[in-house]
Amino acid sequence: MPVAWATLRRTWTMTGRAYPWSYAVGCLLTGILTIGLSYLALHAVGGGTVAADFTARTGGADYLGYIAIGAGAFMFTVRMLLWSSKALITEQRQGTLGALLVAPAGRLPYLLGFTGFALANTVVEVGLLGGFAALLGITLPACQPLAALAGVLALAFAVFALSVVLGALMIVAGEAHISQNTVFLAVSLLCGITFPNSYLPEPARLLAETLPVTSAMDVLRGALSHGAGLADLAPRLLTCLALGAGYLLLGLLVLPGAERRAIERSY
Repeated sequence: MPVAWATLRRTWTMTGRAYPWSYAVGCLLTGILTIGLSYLALHAVGGGTVAADFTARTGGADYLGYIAIGAGAFMFTVRMLLWSSKALITEQRQGTLGALLVAPAGRLPYLLGFTGFALANTVVEVGLLGGFAALLGITLPACQPLAALAGVLALAFAVFALSVVLGALMIVAGEAHISQNTVFLAVSLLCGITFPNSYLPEPARLLAETLPVTSAMDVLRGALSHGAGLADLAPRLLTCLALGAGYLLLGLLVLPGAERRAIERSY
């Protein structure tokens, strides 16, 4: 825990001094534009109603609530992945990866420190996005707080597990943008962010089930939109945790080899 806390404090201090407010505003605008444009499309194009097909697939006609949950979860996922997965490649770019590897600090606590900072930072941004949604009259009347909290924690665990695998891939490849953007695109298309993944062809739906974000989204939507309790959501919650544990184990197994490969490439 001392390593995780020290990493969190260092990252918080560096970010507060180095990153301009425009960066945070730009990140927030993605979610705001998603919700805002969906609001305009519903009322200006759809006449305030949704197709019966959408209602049948989602179990409700609250299109804007569906979009708001998806936009908030996607912002959460992207921001968490950005910070957590780029921890090691940032050290590599700064020339400090070798020093980090020989330091008497475990890799998992170090990564947890980055993730703790990302969680604190992202919760604030998602809260602001929720405030914007509230200004448009978007509400979640059937919210189950305990189940929703479980969904958020499951999503955070799922994203952290993915970030460990992605971080190992990035330091081996020596690049971040293509790897990260590929994962972001896959999550946005497959995991039911802005439309039900039941619209996807069968192979894509099967691929979506291999990503723990998909089951985490099911838990969040069930808790926030349909008032489902923990007992009802337990199967999807367990699926998310099992997949997340698998990704985390895979990441921790391949990370030492990825670090060695990254050091070899630097010489």
